[in-house]
Amino acid sequence: MSEVKKVVLAYSGGLDTSVILKWLIETYKCEVIAFSADIGQEEELESIETKAFRTGASKVYIDDLKEEFVTDYVFPAFRANAIYEGQYLLGTSLARPLIAKRQMEIAQIEGADAVSHGATGKGNDQVRFELTYYSFNPAIRIIAPWREWRMNSRTDLMEFAGSHGIDVPTTPSKPYSSDRNLLHISYEGGILEDPWSEPPEDIFTLTVSAKDAPDKPEVIEIEFEQGNPTAINGKKLSPAKLLKELNVLGGKHGVGRADIVENRFVGMKSRGVYETPGGTILRTAHIAMESITMDREVMHLRDSLIPKYAELVYYGFWFSPEMNVLQKMVDETQKHVTGTVRLELYKGNVRVLGRKSEYSLYREDFATFETDSVYRQKDAEGFIRLNALRLRIEKMISR
Repeated sequence: MSEVKKVVLAYSGGLDTSVILKWLIETYKCEVIAFSADIGQEEELESIETKAFRTGASKVYIDDLKEEFVTDYVFPAFRANAIYEGQYLLGTSLARPLIAKRQMEIAQIEGADAVSHGATGKGNDQVRFELTYYSFNPAIRIIAPWREWRMNSRTDLMEFAGSHGIDVPTTPSKPYSSDRNLLHISYEGGILEDPWSEPPEDIFTLTVSAKDAPDKPEVIEIEFEQGNPTAINGKKLSPAKLLKELNVLGGKHGVGRADIVENRFVGMKSRGVYETPGGTILRTAHIAMESITMDREVMHLRDSLIPKYAELVYYGFWFSPEMNVLQKMVDETQKHVTGTVRLELYKGNVRVLGRKSEYSLYREDFATFETDSVYRQKDAEGFIRLNALRLRIEKMISR
């Protein structure tokens, strides 16, 4: 196997990647370039740069990808109403292909012969990173330390960090991991591994408890253009700023908490606790907007594909031919999903109060229970008899 001279590491400054940076240098005697993506994790990026250099990085990239993340990953998934196993809004799943894509671009710029990540051999992220790597460069060398080294727990990593003078945020008193971006924050591992145990209130970052949320509801309006949210309460905002504002609004009212046991791609079940306040509001509003602007059969066809879409995202196939085809179909359904939705935020809930659109297919004069001139109720008799024909025949021959 050829010698590794230069590696681009997806680096967060947390326990795993801090240890990995030093381990790569010691194990492969190579140059390590640290890359951190700013996708709204609200961390001090300057401290990440300082820590990376102090740990041995030869170069540090810190790229602001917030607008690209929301525009090219979050919004496309929300146009599809994507949700994995009926609960998970795919916050981490959507971020990984963007990070890996930029990592491969840096590898090409720097002439690196390998890339590395901090995902474990048990999780989904290793698949998401590496499928993306291979989709951009089939010959790239991938170093996945969790599949190579002898350390097999985060306790081992903390001991390694201590012996090498690496400052890391994870401590034995808080032995769970978290991942944050503009769409969500997730918590898993450690004290959360028992699915019977309630998550402690002090882990939550983006949302207040519904019990402590304001006693007065808040009404907001979200405007959509072709399936994408563009304004809140009449104020136009960029995609990243709009999602950030929805996070603040939802978090204040305790919206968007989820405690999920999900099926990982590698075959095991895993318990995760999530906060997705803005995404929860956005999905509710988008579904309401579609309800008056999408044709029934188009909607039902698209809805039948939501599990497949979400599965592709969750499994890491963002840059696959089937995902490309599916996204084009989804976007075709969104051409008239334009208008305004009014919502109420209250004690952890999002309630639709109204929706309107210039492309609305809802006709009050068709749906009314009062006198109308467009619908002959007598016609329903033939409609029902034709739809009942196969049921009647089956019953007749079974006598």
